[in-house]
Amino acid sequence: MADETTPRTEQHPTTDDAGHRAPSDEFSQSAGLDGPLLLQDHYLLQKMAHFNRERVPEHVVHAKGHGAFGFFEATEDVSELCAAEFLTKGTITPVFARFSTVAGEQGFADTVRDPRGFALKMYTSQGNYDLVGNNTPVFFIRDPSKFSDFIHSQKRRADTGRTDHNGQWDFWTLSPESAHQVTILMSDRGTPKTIRNMNGYSSHTFLWSNAAGERHWVKYHFKTDQGVENFTDAEAKAMTAEDPDFHRADLWDAIARGEHPSWTLEMQVMAFDDAADYRFNPFDVTKVWPHEDYPAIPIGRLVLDKNPENYFAQVEQAAFEPSNLVPGIAASPDKMLQGRMFSYPDTHRYRIGPNYLQLPINQPRVDVHTYNHDGPMTFTPASDPVYAPNSYGGPSAEPAAVHEIPFDVSGEIVRSAYRAHRDDDDFVQARALVRDVMSDEDRSHLVTNIANHALHGPGLEPDVARRVEEYFTSIDTDLGKAVGVALHEG
Repeated sequence: MADETTPRTEQHPTTDDAGHRAPSDEFSQSAGLDGPLLLQDHYLLQKMAHFNRERVPEHVVHAKGHGAFGFFEATEDVSELCAAEFLTKGTITPVFARFSTVAGEQGFADTVRDPRGFALKMYTSQGNYDLVGNNTPVFFIRDPSKFSDFIHSQKRRADTGRTDHNGQWDFWTLSPESAHQVTILMSDRGTPKTIRNMNGYSSHTFLWSNAAGERHWVKYHFKTDQGVENFTDAEAKAMTAEDPDFHRADLWDAIARGEHPSWTLEMQVMAFDDAADYRFNPFDVTKVWPHEDYPAIPIGRLVLDKNPENYFAQVEQAAFEPSNLVPGIAASPDKMLQGRMFSYPDTHRYRIGPNYLQLPINQPRVDVHTYNHDGPMTFTPASDPVYAPNSYGGPSAEPAAVHEIPFDVSGEIVRSAYRAHRDDDDFVQARALVRDVMSDEDRSHLVTNIANHALHGPGLEPDVARRVEEYFTSIDTDLGKAVGVALHEG
């Protein structure tokens, strides 16, 4: 345990960078409790834009990644659900995939306890379609206003430059919505054996529409065909010393041997009107949709069959953005998704440059006609006219061809959590995971993993340690007691 005499600094009110009082540390401004976020929320935009510019040149998050090329094949007819052309049965779409750890830097070992990014760029006939997910179906927070703070808690301390798990647990225990994801992370699922042996999820909810305009809410689940396999905590730590690039090597070598990894894409589908009165908020990224309510249906498969030729040009400069959507697919009111739709392209403009989509790895496989021009590293310069509207034959928008998917939005402008549904609770799904899904061995490993992580380095300050025990007690009384004993004995 850390010394109880650790000094506390005086607490001051949060401000923006110009000294104005911050309206909230946790909540973005939205149109009604469930509505989309507002561009007028200057404080949110400032937090995200500043956060995107904190590191040069490696990624702020997902810094260490591995990638491969392949294809997605639509194997089932989903035309009644979605009008996207790449989902037409039998269509094969080229894909680039990037897998990554989240909190660590470039030099971190692959097998550290961390979520794994699972990002796909599909070069469709209607432009790029990017899915930016993780190997877990949920996330730590539900509002983008807390995202930079969450990542700061995972990074190195500002004073010592050292990693400090006390900061992570301080943030998590003060953010009860993190309970589901933290429980997954502290299980053996937090240390997947290989990239090939983990699932991938959209985590966010998206909106699908068919040609007739009928709408459904959906979630994506890429289920590994190799089977899920995880390292124990001890095995993962041993591999950090044996081969810190183990995941990178395993993926590369498997493809080189002709053992091409594959995943089956399964979709959960919710009728559009179900969202209004479902028992919890279906757009809350800290929760899963129970499969007994919405069983997953297989619709296609992802196969990776080619290694990159140049790591920097293809893996390091790959730029994924959840705003890259194609006709038939739209965003939901998920607040984290709404924030990421701004944050991802913004960070790419800073890290790679404003013309990052002209790089071969990011360039769509369709013609591009845009009025954006100039800027660093332009190699497909625009020609006059470079403005719209114009009288000289420049491109013009075709709204009828865009196939935007409308839905009603109303409500007062607020900073708040989602509108409460009858079963909204930050601990209920983590509780079900611990009690109903995990085996006795899984629960034993969970307690050990929590203690090993919490006691890393100088360990936890006494107040944070107490809150860790309370946090897991809120999930399950026996789990909390076991965690408390493990922390005190450690």
